[in-house]
Amino acid sequence: MKLKASRGAECHGFYFGLGGGNMIKVIFIAFALGLLLSLSGCSSNSTSNADWNTIDAQEANRMMLELDDFILLDVRTVSEFEQMRIEGAIHIPYNEITDRAEAELKDKNSVILIYCRSGQRSALAAANLIYLGFTAIYDFGGILNWPYETVGG
Repeated sequence: MKLKASRGAECHGFYFGLGGGNMIKVIFIAFALGLLLSLSGCSSNSTSNADWNTIDAQEANRMMLELDDFILLDVRTVSEFEQMRIEGAIHIPYNEITDRAEAELKDKNSVILIYCRSGQRSALAAANLIYLGFTAIYDFGGILNWPYETVGG
């Protein structure tokens, strides 16, 4: 049995009370929500931002202890770097990455652990490194979240 109404949509005998255009909106919203839910994953200490990895300080520290070969890259300003840094870090300010990275970071396949003060500049630098062809970028955000030892200048 099909029900009819002057305004609304019918589907297998059930009246939805929606105008024709509204039904399309409902379908679109349902599709968008389904897509959003399918793309969201479980949280972890490592995520991928297009082509580089975002990790937390604990994962970065673990990698530094376990890997024999990596580059620790500080992309803050000169004065920030001189004031406090993670021991062993090399310094290239984020706004100089495109000009200096290829000359100073010779192997584009090297693991590069990158940080700044709070995480914004390291993400910009990571994107630029990927653009330049570097392949193993790990952004662990800011030194503000680094609970381990640092050195001053």
